[in-house]
Amino acid sequence: MFERFTEEARRVVVRAGQESAELRHGHVGTEHLLLAVLAEPADPAARVLIEAGLDRAAARHAVRRLLGEGDDARALATIGVDLDAVREAVESVFGAGALDAPPEQEPRRRGWFRSEGRAGRSPFTSRGRKVLELSLRESLRLKSGHIAVGHLLLGLLREGEGLGARVIAAHGLDFAAVRRAVEAAMR
Repeated sequence: MFERFTEEARRVVVRAGQESAELRHGHVGTEHLLLAVLAEPADPAARVLIEAGLDRAAARHAVRRLLGEGDDARALATIGVDLDAVREAVESVFGAGALDAPPEQEPRRRGWFRSEGRAGRSPFTSRGRKVLELSLRESLRLKSGHIAVGHLLLGLLREGEGLGARVIAAHGLDFAAVRRAVEAAMR
C-alpha cells in the first residue's frame, strides 16, 4: 500500500512518528497524523483546516491538553522526577544513548507500520492504522490512483472517533463541510 503514497503523503506518515516522539507518546495515533498533515501548510488539504483556523500550533496545544507529554514522564513528574535530567545525567557518565535498549532486546515486529529496525519510531495504534487503510479507500472512491495528503485527511475524517477527529470537532469544524472542501481542493 505504501507504494501508492505520494512523496508528500509519505512525509506525513514519517512526520506522524516524529510528532509522537516529540510529545513523548508511546504510540502513533490519529492525533499525530493530524499534526503531521498540518505540518504541510502548502498542501491544499492542510490549507482547508488552516484557513478554517485549525493550524498546527492550535492542534498541538489541543493534543497536549488532552494527552499531555507522555504517560511515563507525566507520572514521574508528579513525584518530582525530571526524566530529561535523569537521562542527561546518565548520558554524561555513560555516553549518549546509554539508556536505549540494544537492538537485540527490542521486540521483533513485522511490517512497515511497526517499529522494526526504526529506532525511535512508535507503533501505530489501531485507529492510526485504520486511518491509513481508509485513506486507500478514499483514494479508490475518488479514482485517484495514488494516496495524497488529502486522502489521509479524508481517512481521518471517515474514521471519525480518534483523537485527531476529536481535535477537529472541538475546533468547531463540521466533518461534512471539511470533507467537501478537501475534495474540492484536491481536484
